[in-house]
Amino acid sequence: MVSKVQRSNDFQEITFGRRSVKAYDPEVKISREEMTEILSEASRAPSSVNLQPWRFVVIESEEGKAKLAPLARFNQTQVATSAAAIAIFMDMNNKEHLDEIYTKAAELGYMPHDVMSSQLKAIHGYYDQLSNEALRDVNLIDSGLVAMQLMLVARAHGYDTNPIGGYEKDQIAEAFGLDKERYQPVMLVTIGKAAKEGYPSYRLPVETTTVWK
Repeated sequence: MVSKVQRSNDFQEITFGRRSVKAYDPEVKISREEMTEILSEASRAPSSVNLQPWRFVVIESEEGKAKLAPLARFNQTQVATSAAAIAIFMDMNNKEHLDEIYTKAAELGYMPHDVMSSQLKAIHGYYDQLSNEALRDVNLIDSGLVAMQLMLVARAHGYDTNPIGGYEKDQIAEAFGLDKERYQPVMLVTIGKAAKEGYPSYRLPVETTTVWK
């Protein structure tokens, strides 16, 4: 049985006390192989009917960071010193992959073929009548889940992260060659090794944020 102290230590190690990283060690790089592994593990996050609307742009080159810098002008140090800045988008046409996801699941034995067929029919029908605003709400929640999972996975790999919401969201898709109507921004997550420990922050107690019924 794992002790309460051990559970607490494990939690602190994974969640890193949620300290905001302002600068990374610029000498630290993450290989394409390991970054692929990190993104693959992050993509195990749950999503509505398993449609996985998240899309990643890994900005690791000097050219890419130079392009991102003016779009994240209040977070340029994090961008410049990180091993990479990962731009997370939500694909507003993610239903395009619905048949692939469910057909492959049936092929792998994750669900019977008759269940696959009935679910595909029901999901197609639901998404066909979904408004753009409602779809955006669903995709934003799902993409938020993958963003948090990405940060936890990165920590498990020994890296630090910092989420960034303050950047030019109206420009970033086109800046990196994406259709801005289809690929809508969620957040940036910088990743690397912190050059120094981030600043702690006060968290409201559970008694303030929770109601028991």
